[in-house]
Amino acid sequence: MISQTNRRGSLEVICGSMFSGKSEELIRRVKRALIARQKVQVFKPRIDDRFSVKQVVSHNKVTITALPINHPYHIMECLEQDTQVVAIDEIQFFAGEIVSVCDALADRGIRVIAAGLDLDFRGEPFGPMPVLLAKAERVDKLRAVCVVCGHEASRSQRMINGVPASYDSPLIVVGASTEGYEARCRSCFQLPNRPSTGLISEEFGYPSSLRIPDIK
Repeated sequence: MISQTNRRGSLEVICGSMFSGKSEELIRRVKRALIARQKVQVFKPRIDDRFSVKQVVSHNKVTITALPINHPYHIMECLEQDTQVVAIDEIQFFAGEIVSVCDALADRGIRVIAAGLDLDFRGEPFGPMPVLLAKAERVDKLRAVCVVCGHEASRSQRMINGVPASYDSPLIVVGASTEGYEARCRSCFQLPNRPSTGLISEEFGYPSSLRIPDIK
């Protein structure tokens, strides 16, 4: 157990598409905390072994040591008494319990820095990210560069054998190379076989008969 302190805890979320610099920004903040002589622990999901099992590695090869874990609650089990900052990379891969863990850490006065994809390869909210973004005191949404048109990119385009992956592809495929994923803007993003009903969901209080007009 960590004793209560007078520190002000917080949750910071760094999000964006692949190749937007999320891990690099997380590493930058961790290194600044270390310069300030703060006790930092860095965690990552064990499933993310693309570049290294025990390091967070950005696409431009900036690295920092991290502890790979399988379940969000393992963070609490591995937490050391005097830790002031907890950093979590690729947080989108964790189960929903990661939200409770981040809340508990921040409530104890710990600064939590989390980085992850806000959208999956289908362009939909990724795992626990929507709730983390809503709860965070600080959110930074980074942009990559669209490889097709050169504008700001917010989507991660999964490519299989040189063509865009279809909607019914597996949700989680950990990839590292530019051959597997591309950064793309909304206009250049492609998703074959995506269901298209043209309806605005009743979930948001609109009648099911209300249709989005086609733009020609």
